[in-house]
Amino acid sequence: MGQPQQMEQRFLGGTGLRVSELCLGTMTFGSSADEVVSHRMLDAFVAAGGTFIDTADIYGQGASEEVLGRWLKARGNRDDLVIATKVFGSMGDGGGNASGLSRKHILTAVEGSLRRLGTDYIDLYQTHMWDVETPVEETLSTLDRLVRDGKVRYLGASSVTPSQLQKALDVARFHGWEPFVCLQPLYNLLSRELEWELLPLSEAEGVGVIPFSPLQGGWLSGKYRRGMTAAPAGSREAAAQEQQGRESWRDRDTDETWRIVDAVLAVAGETGRTPAQVALRWLLRRPGVTAPIIGARTLEQLTDNLGAHGWELTPEQDARLSAASERPLPYPYDVLARPRERSRPSRRF
Repeated sequence: MGQPQQMEQRFLGGTGLRVSELCLGTMTFGSSADEVVSHRMLDAFVAAGGTFIDTADIYGQGASEEVLGRWLKARGNRDDLVIATKVFGSMGDGGGNASGLSRKHILTAVEGSLRRLGTDYIDLYQTHMWDVETPVEETLSTLDRLVRDGKVRYLGASSVTPSQLQKALDVARFHGWEPFVCLQPLYNLLSRELEWELLPLSEAEGVGVIPFSPLQGGWLSGKYRRGMTAAPAGSREAAAQEQQGRESWRDRDTDETWRIVDAVLAVAGETGRTPAQVALRWLLRRPGVTAPIIGARTLEQLTDNLGAHGWELTPEQDARLSAASERPLPYPYDVLARPRERSRPSRRF
């Protein structure tokens, strides 16, 4: 059951930019994964045919970009890779202008990211979330300037509502500015709300989708089993509860969750694959999805995730996973999804 030498290459949305079908997320770099381990993961990802790497200026307060930058410098061949980073969060002192999507902050942030990454340009520059306090025209005109100046190649967004994404696309279209061509949202078997509106919108507008947390923080990795009463020791869930006092276990400990987990485990047993590989494979074949973002703290975790490419679920297995994770639609999506009871009348001219 060896892995193929190269991952599938896909176009990012409606652009001519080719990216690997899996994107390596680097949020752990410089924190829970030290530099040596991080560089080993980067080497393994590229050896498997990966070309698409995602980071953010806020990850480790810049440490992730720095770790990635030193690896890029040692490796060379910068143009073989597609490097993505994000802007929004605060990187330290700076008063009210230290975060957000104002012109001042974006121009400061992009220079910091370029310096930490040790590169002359960023392939995909993404807004980490919507800024309700800054006019969208200010944000988009500044991002357009970065593309025209050659510091950025493409633009993307993360954590936006459907109306916010549509507004940004329409404003950019009206002014002739560079549009968002990529969306980085939450999407996995346990979180399928994206399908209600954002995913169809992205498909219609030619926006590529690169989901983060494709394993829902480890819930779809095989660590969690029906009958458990607490998060397993060493898991992200357990760490969050200990460090931040979060009680998200209560929200996830439901029959709906365990029904989905049971389905993933069953298909994993049938295919001889791990639960993580099954969950990722399902996501890789969703309409509109370009490249799920896989993150890891260890080389072993990354190796497991890389096993998601190069094989297929059967149609029956795919349908079973989809059915297990399907949830009742809320209003008005439930009404709009119903077929019309009467045939549509013909038009007369």
